[in-house]
Amino acid sequence: MVRDSQIATRRNIAVKAARKAGMLLSRRFGNINKIRAKADRDLVTDIDLAAERIIKHQIIKNFPCDSIISEENPVEQKADFIWIIDPLDGTHNYIHNIDIFGVSIALAYKDEVVAGVIYMPQEDELYLAERKRGAYLNGRRISVSKRKIDQATLIFDSSLRYQKNRMLKGLSRLVDRVFNVRMFGSTVRSLSLVAEGKAEAEIEYNDKPWDFAAGLLLVEEAGGRATDLRGKKWNLKSRGYIASNGKIHNRLLKLVK
Repeated sequence: MVRDSQIATRRNIAVKAARKAGMLLSRRFGNINKIRAKADRDLVTDIDLAAERIIKHQIIKNFPCDSIISEENPVEQKADFIWIIDPLDGTHNYIHNIDIFGVSIALAYKDEVVAGVIYMPQEDELYLAERKRGAYLNGRRISVSKRKIDQATLIFDSSLRYQKNRMLKGLSRLVDRVFNVRMFGSTVRSLSLVAEGKAEAEIEYNDKPWDFAAGLLLVEEAGGRATDLRGKKWNLKSRGYIASNGKIHNRLLKLVK
């Protein structure tokens, strides 16, 4: 059985690594040297890679037997402790000098996410969640909102091109039920807003574990609810999900189907 101290020591390293990577992102914001296309409209910069090296260095130095999954190295891992990292969530925003981006570091034990750190360097906002221990922003406990669906701000998946027909059908049903819809182009920003009670839900169809692992735990520990699009428990193999304040979750599940 995993000990609390094992998680706590790794959480502290995650915080340190997130802050170090975030400092680099802020320092280099607006000063990118290289941009490379990985796939159709999917880009990576030299800053992504440099920030990833910072995070990996901290993990490997302190926990050499742990495994790491990242956007640039999405290989299935076998260790009990697995780190799931996104050194720059919101790369396309970053490239276009839009300051909506952040660092995501999650820790899983035997495939269950047990801790998550999100750092938004431009705002110096550090979000921290541990399973069954609550969600925090700069040391202050946070919680989801209690707004109803007709008062809700819904954050919707911005990658419409991947499942355009399905997503537009879902969005057309949602817009008549919620108060407004937003797209931020950064999962960590979106999920942190839900956890903090500034938005009521985020719906994603095409995310990856390094995007959402820390953020979904944050929402749950803030008193919200997170499931896949069918209402089942999310896991590291999930792709689509709903994260909400819980109050409107069942309504959203019906609307996206």
